Amino acid sequence: MIFINNLSKKIDNNIVLNNLNLRVKPGETKVIIGRSGVGKSVLLKHIVGIIKPDAGTIEINGENITLMTEKEINKVRMQIGLVFQGGALFDSMSVEENVAFVLNEFMSLDRKVVRQKVADSLAMVGLKDIEKMMPSQLSGGMKKRVSLARVLCMEPQIILYDEPTTGVDPITADAINNLIVELHDKLKVTSIVVTHDMSSAYKVADSIAMLYHGRVIAEGTPSEIKMTNHPVVKQFITGDAHGPITENENLVFGHVR
Repeated sequence: MIFINNLSKKIDNNIVLNNLNLRVKPGETKVIIGRSGVGKSVLLKHIVGIIKPDAGTIEINGENITLMTEKEINKVRMQIGLVFQGGALFDSMSVEENVAFVLNEFMSLDRKVVRQKVADSLAMVGLKDIEKMMPSQLSGGMKKRVSLARVLCMEPQIILYDEPTTGVDPITADAINNLIVELHDKLKVTSIVVTHDMSSAYKVADSIAMLYHGRVIAEGTPSEIKMTNHPVVKQFITGDAHGPITENENLVFGHVR
């Protein structure tokens, strides 16, 4: 489904992605972990074509999106839903208008059809009869779920989640994790979840990849990541303040297995 090959990107003379390689299989939920600033969100922006790489390629369903024009990549974007970290709702629009935004902007659908799609999408994320509410009336968790409903309205093949549990309480975070799992099981979508929340990572992932210095340094199932002896991965997943990440030691890149 998604093949990322030797992807490199420098921003303001800082190497953010450094010959990064990653494979995401159809129907898989791939979780990408790593500290803030290691390029997780930048990688998502490359996948949707918001940012162009300095080198390397990204193939989605066999098509190299790095060579596409803006018009060509817009067609690919219609297959991809991005759930932003803060929800990214339009404050001046109602919930219904927010959820229907992509449908109204890019598709010619009957108003009744759009309303039904909005209602169905909100129901899928556990929200009913809130179409007329405004974003200012919603809790942080509700905003995230409305953002996800907007993505579901598009019926995407791929869903990208950027820090889905950041900024919410543990109970709401767990509800969001359950929702990600339920949507994966029900819709069979391919998902990439960017997070530094290991509880979330273990719960939703089929496989986990860790980014460090712009590369994938380790990859495996949740149980393999939990049992790893890789010093950098072990420090991150245990939250130890002392170790290779903080001491900036040299490390050997490899697979956890």
